[in-house]
Amino acid sequence: MTSTDTTAASGKTGLARTVTTTGLFLFILGDVLGAGVYVLAGEIAGIAGGALWVPLVSALLLALLTAGSYAELATKYPKAGGSSHYAMRAFGPFVGFLVGFCMLSAGIVSVGALALGFAGDYLTAFVSLPTFLVVIVFLGLLAALNTRGISESLGANRVATLIEVGGLLLVIVLGFIVIGRGDGDLSRLTELGTPENGPVAAVLAGTVLAFYSYAGFETSANIAEETKDPTRSYPRALFGALIVTGIVYALIGIVASAVVPTEELAGSTGPLALVVEAAGFVPPLVFSAIALIAVANGALLTGIMSSRLAYGMASDGLLPKVLTKVLPKRQTPWVAIIVTTALSIVLALTGSIDVLAGTMVLLLLVVFISVNAAVLVLRKDRPDHRHYTVPAVLPVAGVVSCLLLMTQVEWEVWRLGLPFLAVAAVLAGIATWRRRQSGTDHRTA
Repeated sequence: MTSTDTTAASGKTGLARTVTTTGLFLFILGDVLGAGVYVLAGEIAGIAGGALWVPLVSALLLALLTAGSYAELATKYPKAGGSSHYAMRAFGPFVGFLVGFCMLSAGIVSVGALALGFAGDYLTAFVSLPTFLVVIVFLGLLAALNTRGISESLGANRVATLIEVGGLLLVIVLGFIVIGRGDGDLSRLTELGTPENGPVAAVLAGTVLAFYSYAGFETSANIAEETKDPTRSYPRALFGALIVTGIVYALIGIVASAVVPTEELAGSTGPLALVVEAAGFVPPLVFSAIALIAVANGALLTGIMSSRLAYGMASDGLLPKVLTKVLPKRQTPWVAIIVTTALSIVLALTGSIDVLAGTMVLLLLVVFISVNAAVLVLRKDRPDHRHYTVPAVLPVAGVVSCLLLMTQVEWEVWRLGLPFLAVAAVLAGIATWRRRQSGTDHRTA
């Protein structure tokens, strides 16, 4: 690992370097911590058994392997573009486009999963409505906010992030109160496995789903170009945010499993509300409102990313040009927002939370494999500034871990994910042919 030379590392850039280490840490923490665990803790318990905390910690360790590769590449090439940019430099336009399309698809799928989470037990604490109606209205409202403007959307995100983090801390405190008064069952914390899954299979399959809860850290590479001192700040903020997230998730796993019987936890789409209900100090409706805000915030952030990525790829000629249309006054990509939202609605109405979450993880695993491999390929590229470096064994372990998780992906998930990968491959081939026809060099700076 090396220290930084800020001036040399920054070079010429069209973006202002205003993001501090603290600002970047909070950005990553807000992007990662929250919505996934609010919805999926029960699903993970159904796979892994009472030892819910084990796959949550396991997923953290695997995420840290790939995070090391992002830390090296983001400080080596502190430019907006992230995963797709690194794949383009290392492997050319075909893989670069494939990775970009997988990122886009993962975002669309994730919004669909969160819409289903919003329509689940947290909402039914207030009102019982048809799922299809909730999904359409919920995503329609988020699309309207997204269309109104990025500043309004990010303003709502800042408030929602504080609320969702506060909700998780509330669950932890209330859970330990229940345990402290003797109403919890700590023996469940060592119950690893279910009648369908032995201990090893339970950890691996549970980790695949738990990995969803850490998704989002990879998007931080896109703002490395705007970080004041990327070589110093980016690794600290990235690893710090992931470790804090992992600690919070592990504590959530411990209290949820100790307080709520595994069968009850596994059958709920609002699992953390059960912990709050068991404590009895906070009205369940209050926490359900917090959880709904957390899920909505996650869907909003992911929807912003998806629509902007679709717009950017269309601007580069990689997707239909109609996706570049913007509102004259708001300057927001309204066509990209409508198209990505419509696809998320279709997926939500035809899928289930666990399958959609698993598909998102599958698509991200493809991205992470390419990023870990890109670190090794680009080792021969030596920029004129110092940057963060990870031992070569870590990206190798990152590739192996991603391949291992892929072997645990269920056929239902592959059935949904394969069409996305097939479309990505076809469009990547077309994009590569166009670039060759125009004589564009794929190794962009």
